[in-house]
Amino acid sequence: MVNFVGEFRFTRFFFPYFIHSFSTSIKFMTFKKSMLKAAVLFAGTSLCAIPALADVNTKPFTVPEISSWKGGEGHFIPTPSTRIVTNGKDQQANRIALMLGQDYTTLTGTSIPVELGTKSKKGDITLQIKKDAKANAESYSIAVTPNGVTVTAPTEQGLYWATRTLLQMSELSEDLSLPVGRIADQPEFAIRGFMIDCGRKYIPMEYLYALVDAMAYYKMNTLHVHLNDNGFKYYFDDDWDKTQAAFRMESNNFPELTARDGSYTKDEFRKFIEDASQKGVEIIPEIDFPAHSLSFTRLKPEIASTGRNGRDHLDINKPETHEFLETLLEEYIGGENPVFAGPRFHIGTDEYQGDSLTMEQFRGFTDRYIKFTEKHGKKPAIWGSLTHAKGQTPVKSEGVLMYGWSNGYANPRDMIKQGYRMVSIPDGYVYIVPNAGYYYDYLNNPFLYEKWTPANIGGTVFTGDTIKQIEGGMFAVWNDHPNNGITVKDIHHRVMHSLPTMAAKTWSADKVTVPFAEFDSLSHKLSEAPGLNYLARYGQEPTVVFEQAVVTPGSSMPIAEIGYPYTIEFDIEGAEEAKGTKLFESPYAIFWLSDPISGNLAFSREDHLNTFRQDVRPGEKLHVKITGTNKNTTLYVNDKLVDDMNVRWVSYNGGKNKMAQVRTLFFPLQNAGNFNSKITNLKVSNF
Repeated sequence: MVNFVGEFRFTRFFFPYFIHSFSTSIKFMTFKKSMLKAAVLFAGTSLCAIPALADVNTKPFTVPEISSWKGGEGHFIPTPSTRIVTNGKDQQANRIALMLGQDYTTLTGTSIPVELGTKSKKGDITLQIKKDAKANAESYSIAVTPNGVTVTAPTEQGLYWATRTLLQMSELSEDLSLPVGRIADQPEFAIRGFMIDCGRKYIPMEYLYALVDAMAYYKMNTLHVHLNDNGFKYYFDDDWDKTQAAFRMESNNFPELTARDGSYTKDEFRKFIEDASQKGVEIIPEIDFPAHSLSFTRLKPEIASTGRNGRDHLDINKPETHEFLETLLEEYIGGENPVFAGPRFHIGTDEYQGDSLTMEQFRGFTDRYIKFTEKHGKKPAIWGSLTHAKGQTPVKSEGVLMYGWSNGYANPRDMIKQGYRMVSIPDGYVYIVPNAGYYYDYLNNPFLYEKWTPANIGGTVFTGDTIKQIEGGMFAVWNDHPNNGITVKDIHHRVMHSLPTMAAKTWSADKVTVPFAEFDSLSHKLSEAPGLNYLARYGQEPTVVFEQAVVTPGSSMPIAEIGYPYTIEFDIEGAEEAKGTKLFESPYAIFWLSDPISGNLAFSREDHLNTFRQDVRPGEKLHVKITGTNKNTTLYVNDKLVDDMNVRWVSYNGGKNKMAQVRTLFFPLQNAGNFNSKITNLKVSNF
């Protein structure tokens, strides 16, 4: 069994010894386990036997932490006869049971058969939904006895979360046993989520699915997808015509609006929303306007603002602007089978600039699109901007979800007084902008775990009844710097760094009890999700992942890639190679033996080619070592440092602005290239 280091464990035993005689009363004695020895007390004619000693199980470690635990003695150990069963009458319970069976096999390599519509017997895991309108919709209970497990929830959602708890407990158990005890669990906040900026950087649908899997495993239930945005003009020669801008959805009404460097079809996005909902994750799509709208004004220059704001602002007073927006939005939230099939739609409304008159107009604009969203049957969500946009024009608050991201843009106390429901997403605490030099590159997990809850919006802390208006908390990745070399793998590394912490704090808030150091250590022992290893990590401790004496051209390796930190070593005897000769390749990257331009050792991923100052010449014998971290990729030849591909800062706008260029690599290994050189003694290590 896993040793839960640092958890306080105690056992209290009460040993009553009844000594019977005509003149003796009952005596009661309490002993700690460490003090107990065999003892027999005599008085008169009776002897009392000492009961057997046993440990009471401590609360098992899970992420997020279980709300309530009552430990028993012993363990439930699955046997070959163990089944996952339901009564068969509830199709929702049946579906969750099948998912549990599949995920259990994926996670543990051991199968438990699923039988629907059968009576449970000794040794079974029983799933059941017992509807209770008064219960928290995401709550559940688990009763573990030596003879079986019973899982009960008022909803399908709660039952699914319960199975995530069972899977995590099993994953951290060396023998797959479960501690006997009773769990009662429910979240402190309804929204527990993450936002990803797909506008400035295209995020493949494959990765959005991976995010849903990871979030669901940690009971995070909301993924916000930011679908349009643009870069900063000063990184593009101060020229709006050159500045990056993208709208990531297929559009029939405006076909030329759809980004050419990556987009989502309507059908795949509709399916994505449905598939995510089956795992308890709501997708909140966002189309951001009237700022961050360069992709719209590039298509329709006549709707661009002509004021000091620039072309990424819409002219909110023109009828043509409203005609365009309403035609666009109806394409996704209108009709009987809308593309954005979830309950919520986010209309942006952040960072619009202007004078006092413009702000009054902006308030009216915001109110208009809140009501437009509601007219189409969606619950509206907005970025908080109404402190920044001071004025008298009313903006509807009832039923509106406001993201509290900047207290200067939206004072959270004022917004709550006005009736808005809030999501806590304070920029100074939970914004990641990879390698930008501002906000966070990686979030400060110790601070978040020990000091922050969703009741803290940018330093304004809510207590009492006002907390009821805070729906929950989220964190975010903003890709402010397009083409800076940050890959989707780099993004995922940052997301998974903090996803367990944010899951814990949005579920349990200030009720976490495990010290952070212990939480951090144990959470790293959990998978990203059943069957998900997007970080390409192998082994809990530093180890050699695999070795191969000879790498045959065109052969396949046992793993597709390895994520950082890693070391790759091999010997090479050079031969004549054409430019463009690959050494190793995966779906995400290529390591070149002779790159297509210079003929040097190099690597490429996501359209970025990074070339080392080293070639391999015919007849040359070299020992090559490549190390990779989340900051750099380094090449050693014959144990000497040749090149360090670290973070490089590039100046723009006459040196006024700088952007980090990142040259990291998840090392590709899936397929060997068709090379002429001889590669031997390949060793792949996870350190």
